[in-house]
Parts: sequence; structure tokens; C-alpha cells
Amino acid sequence: MSLWSDVMGILSALGSGDSWTISKALSTQGVWVVGTLATLIGGLIVTALYNRFPLIDRHFERSVMVYTYLAIAIIIFVEVIRRFVFSVQAPWSTTFPPVLFLIMTWFGCSFNIRLRTHLAFAEFRTSMSRGLQMACLTLDMVLWIGFCVIVVVTATRVAANSASNFQILAGTDNFMQWWYLITVPIAFILMAGRVLENWFEDLSNFRSGEQLIKPTVIGAD
Repeated sequence: MSLWSDVMGILSALGSGDSWTISKALSTQGVWVVGTLATLIGGLIVTALYNRFPLIDRHFERSVMVYTYLAIAIIIFVEVIRRFVFSVQAPWSTTFPPVLFLIMTWFGCSFNIRLRTHLAFAEFRTSMSRGLQMACLTLDMVLWIGFCVIVVVTATRVAANSASNFQILAGTDNFMQWWYLITVPIAFILMAGRVLENWFEDLSNFRSGEQLIKPTVIGAD
């Protein structure tokens, strides 16, 4: 009963929009229930969107990675020239690129889940029967979803705590830290969507008799 009260308290806090109330509510154990549901439901919605809009499926994460990488390169290039040639430098130029790198990294993880370029022991699994192969792929899905839930919960707690303390990115006057910290749980919900997308594809291949374990190449599409 207490767990249910915690869950309702979190939903009520989210509805209030008050960062301190949200941060306090997320400190309860009910956050794991809400986080799990948010990850699964969010992942299913993401999977449905990717299936409905192939253009987003192919280009969304890659676009985020490319544009954040370009922004990092431009900021560093310009600020190095300004520092050594004009003896001036923007105070945020050493703190904002790591923020962009964080965003690029997590969205890149989501994209590479779709490409299946993570460690999957493909050579070992190809020698298994189809049933064992599907069991291993299902285990992968469960472990990835569990990992996503952990990150979604903990990262959301960190973002809410940052918002409640009005933490500002060093070198800026009004850029709140939670604005970029919240991209971590968002990226991992997208990752959950990719995990479910892959598993549904594996299930379809298993039922149709198509090859389950396929060779992958890093950087391929």
C-alpha cells in the first residue's frame, strides 16, 4: 500500500510542476515502478513512431550525433583562435562542449543498439539451435531494458535534484544544468525503443524461419 502511495505521490508531484516537490517524490521507492512503466511505455511509443516514420528511424539519432559533434568542433575551433589571437574567451566555452559530448554519446548508444554493434557474442551464438538463439536474444532484451530502467530512474533523480537546487552550468548566467541532464533519461527511453524494435524483429524472424544472428559491421547501416 505504501508503494502505491509513493507512485501516486510521484504522479501528483509531476503534475504540480514544482521541481522541489518532484525531487522529494522521486526519492521514494515508488520511482522504480514509475520509471519501469515510463521506460516500457515510452519504448513502445518510440518503436511505434519509428515503424510509422522510417525517415525518423533512419536519421534522428544520427542527426543529433552529427550536429552536436559539429557544434563541439566549431566552439573549440573558434574559441582557440579567440584565446590565442585576440586574448579573449567565452567563459562557457570549456563547459558547454562536454555537455554536447554527453548528448552525442547517449544518443549514439541508442543508434548503435539498432545497428547491433554492441558486444553480442555472435560467433558463439551462431552455433546454437534457433531456440537457444532466440532465448539469448530475449535475455539481451530483458537485460537492456533493465539497464535502461536503472539509468532512467537515477538520471531523472539527478536532473530533478539539479532543478530543485537551481544549478546553473558553469560559465553561464542562466543555462540550467537540468536542461541537459534530462536528455540522459530521454536518450535511454529511445534506447529502450530500439531494444524493443530489435526484439520484435527477432521474434518475427524466429517465426518466419529467417536467420536470427546476422554479422554486423561498426558504422554500417
